[in-house]
Amino acid sequence: MNPAAAPRFIILLLTVFCVLFAFEAALAHQPFFEDTDTTASTPKLVSAPEISTALFGTLERPGDVDFFAFSVSARQTVEIGMTIPQIEGQDQFAPYIGVVAAGLEGDSTSGLPTDALPLVAGQEGAVVLEATDATIFFEPFSRTAYWQRQRRRITFPVQGEVKVVVWDPQGSVGRYTLVVGQREVQGGDPAFARKLKEYWTPVTLQPSAESDSAVTSAAELTQESEPSQSDAAEAGQATPRCSWLTRLLAFLLGEGEICQ
Repeated sequence: MNPAAAPRFIILLLTVFCVLFAFEAALAHQPFFEDTDTTASTPKLVSAPEISTALFGTLERPGDVDFFAFSVSARQTVEIGMTIPQIEGQDQFAPYIGVVAAGLEGDSTSGLPTDALPLVAGQEGAVVLEATDATIFFEPFSRTAYWQRQRRRITFPVQGEVKVVVWDPQGSVGRYTLVVGQREVQGGDPAFARKLKEYWTPVTLQPSAESDSAVTSAAELTQESEPSQSDAAEAGQATPRCSWLTRLLAFLLGEGEICQ
């Protein structure tokens, strides 16, 4: 190797190493998105609740309830929590979490939304995790910030299916991230960067049927409400401001638009 080229080669190796390290750290917390609205009969499935998983969801209308499910073995302990992305208007957004499973000690119905009551039957009990005061959490890879709210480790007495519901008792709408599990393993949605950019926008309600304005689809409303890049830079929430390392990683992954 040409001695003059050696420093550049070393810098390249160090850069690649840093990129791989950052990529591994980013995917240690496996992200998945609520691509279609979930219901009691079609919950979002979590394949391995012991693995740290971030489920990016949306309460898109007043009274909306989202459903998730996973299986546990007897005496298995799973951590469940909630974080709220720091999107404009969400500082008071505080969804509740309901956990329904056989053998749980708790009031089987108190506090659950009406849509979730049919899940409670027989030996099943329910635990409601109310929203707590928020602490700030900063995610360095995407350079986005969150309000971290309720979090609890729950030990499930018997083997079986666990149902988790997310709702806002005040009927508020917004984006949230349901966190399940603790063990960090690489994985998640390969389109994370693109979907995160689409996700990082305020929720806009559709006009009611009685409104004089024409009915517009939710997708069109979202597109119209998406702030410009300059507005995002000022507000600090639409497109995150990226470091050189994040830009390089996004470029190598073919997701350069996340840093535009």
